[in-house]
Amino acid sequence: MSLTFFGLCLACMGVSLAEGFLMNGLLKSAARQPDIIAELRSLMIMGIAFIEGTFLVTLVFSFIIK
Repeated sequence: MSLTFFGLCLACMGVSLAEGFLMNGLLKSAARQPDIIAELRSLMIMGIAFIEGTFLVTLVFSFIIK
C-alpha cells in the first residue's frame, strides 16, 4: 500500500470526524437556542464547504504525487 493512499485514508477519516464535530456543535447550539436555527444552518453549510474543500485539495495532491 502506498503512503499516498494511506494519507488519503487519514484525510477521509479527518473529514468525517470534523463533520461529526460540526454537527454535534450545531445540534447542541440548536437545543439551547432554537430561534437561531437559520443562522446556524448557514454557518454549518459554510463550515462543511471548507471541510470538504480541504479534503478535495488533499485528493488532488494525492493524485498529483502518485
